[in-house]
Amino acid sequence: MSHDTIEPRTGATAGAALPTTLGTYNAAALASATTVIGHYSTSFGLAARLLSPGVRDEVRTIYALVRIADEIVDGAASEAGIDITGQREVLDDLEKETERAMGRGFSTNLVVHAFATTARRVGIEPDLTRPFFAAMRRDLDPAPFTTASVAEYIYGSAEVVGLMCLRAFLRDSPRTPDQLAALDHGARSLGAAFQKVNFLRDLAADRDALGRNYFPGIDLTRLTDGQKNVLLDDMDADLAAAERVLPLLPPGSRRAVTAAHRLFARLSLKLRQTPANDLMSTRIRVPDPEKLMIALSSSLGPQAWRR
Repeated sequence: MSHDTIEPRTGATAGAALPTTLGTYNAAALASATTVIGHYSTSFGLAARLLSPGVRDEVRTIYALVRIADEIVDGAASEAGIDITGQREVLDDLEKETERAMGRGFSTNLVVHAFATTARRVGIEPDLTRPFFAAMRRDLDPAPFTTASVAEYIYGSAEVVGLMCLRAFLRDSPRTPDQLAALDHGARSLGAAFQKVNFLRDLAADRDALGRNYFPGIDLTRLTDGQKNVLLDDMDADLAAAERVLPLLPPGSRRAVTAAHRLFARLSLKLRQTPANDLMSTRIRVPDPEKLMIALSSSLGPQAWRR
């Protein structure tokens, strides 16, 4: 997809080229979002390369906004000297600007502008962005998580991101209502699995640096292998639910989602093989050569994976 063909849902004639100035601005916004993503997750970057070009750009804009919000609550803003009250204000400002941009199709914040352009094009509405920002705001609340509040947090911080990406995946690929319901469930399950795996592999950083425990009722300093495996059983159930709907995805996104799914399934297995008492001192990861093999096998289809 040419950068100059990015267009809002309204305000332009279908099929008509955008004015050069807006096309240039859109391209600059997309480049900004891509730069943000390039400085963070290598796993995301690897999987994103398997997306078809237009969808890849849209997903990058979604994750760039997510990354900016995450940095407000997870360290960068604090390191800049902003206290908790100030972080809430910055996050509130970002949410307000995001909703304004989604409504009017323009923002002076280039990452927000890129996200809003995607949102208007693929049908992302505030019913998905508001739970996300609420979850980010919850990270600034020192109150301990309960079973109910952590479920709400996982929905807002991860499941809705999966639903946003699904809107991009299906923009030019209509599905029946039953298929859409199944895909929504799969997207939520995959987002939840990703988040829960990250909770488990980031135990030490979350507890020691951020003062958070996303596993209510569990003393992380005394985590047992039995407790760890119960948590992983839950994560693997989410991964299984997501895997069942992968065939319903368009080919232009199925390969990338399959790669991401397989990467986190591998992480889950490595976590299961790691003694619980080691998780407070070791962050489990998949080596880069293995990531490349997962991406390659996913790009070649399920037959290659089974060999």
